[in-house]
Amino acid sequence: MGRLFAKFFMAAALVCAVSCSGGKALLPNISGKAGEIVVVIDRDNWQGSLGNAVRDILGGDCPYLPIREPYFTLSNVTPNGFADIFKVHRNIIIFNINPQNQREEVAFVNDAWAQPQCVVQISAFTKENALSLLVDNQERIVSAIEQAERDRIIRNCIKYENLSASAAVTEMVGGSPHFLDGYQVLKNTGDFIWIAYNTASILKDILVYKYPAIGNEKDFDMRELINNRNRFLQENVPSSAEGSYMITDESIMAPTLEYIKFRGRQFAQMRGWWEVHGGWMGGPFVTHSFYSKDGKSIIVLDAFVHAPSVDKRQHLREVESIIYSFDWAKGNED
Repeated sequence: MGRLFAKFFMAAALVCAVSCSGGKALLPNISGKAGEIVVVIDRDNWQGSLGNAVRDILGGDCPYLPIREPYFTLSNVTPNGFADIFKVHRNIIIFNINPQNQREEVAFVNDAWAQPQCVVQISAFTKENALSLLVDNQERIVSAIEQAERDRIIRNCIKYENLSASAAVTEMVGGSPHFLDGYQVLKNTGDFIWIAYNTASILKDILVYKYPAIGNEKDFDMRELINNRNRFLQENVPSSAEGSYMITDESIMAPTLEYIKFRGRQFAQMRGWWEVHGGWMGGPFVTHSFYSKDGKSIIVLDAFVHAPSVDKRQHLREVESIIYSFDWAKGNED
């Protein structure tokens, strides 16, 4: 079975190489729902320590959601059952465990049997070694699948973009995310823009605002970012009850901050939980904060979701992907 998988995977890689040279139309579109992963592994290992590790790493709780939702939704398929219907799934992890394997490795292949597809193969001599490879490479694996999910959303945003919303943001800060059609500008004050896609049950909102930079390391200090966020929220995002407005919760779900370099851009990413001061609403948010091109201002992309009656994971992933799609306007890239 290990040799068969190795040959099959090499053939898939060859298909990918051919498709990348101009034959992508030969590949079918991916199947499956957003956030799903097909895990190809035999039943014994799926029900044992290896399967438990897969569930812990990829199926753990999505952070900052009020009701537990898995980060990814996992489905198990045995190697013998890995038929064509599963080969076109959007995300696939294949465990190739065989003492006769040529090497032990974690390999990543894009568009192996469909497009746009992410396939990860973990090849090991034993199940114990497979577990070690999984654990040692968990950040790479999660990042690859997360980025594949994000890129699919960004691709749709570019294809079905609301150009008027992007133009408004570009005029204010010199660049813009790609807003999916359906997102509309609700408010524009000159230093604050509120863009939203709202229905009766789901609120998906993105705020873009800017303020003068201090010019030192305090610009991206957690306290400084939260204080400025709360100031803009209080001034611009009121709630329905008189005197109520959105703020950043710091007691129930303390925010986290990390510094990210993504495709040539550097920004401070803060995740947390928003709530309404004097009200009852709340939900997850993520912000990207970075310098303007001249370094005189801090630009903030602030995405949040309110969807009390439905699962929130994919809606949060959508608004997060939109702010990840930020591009400087042409002529303003350097």
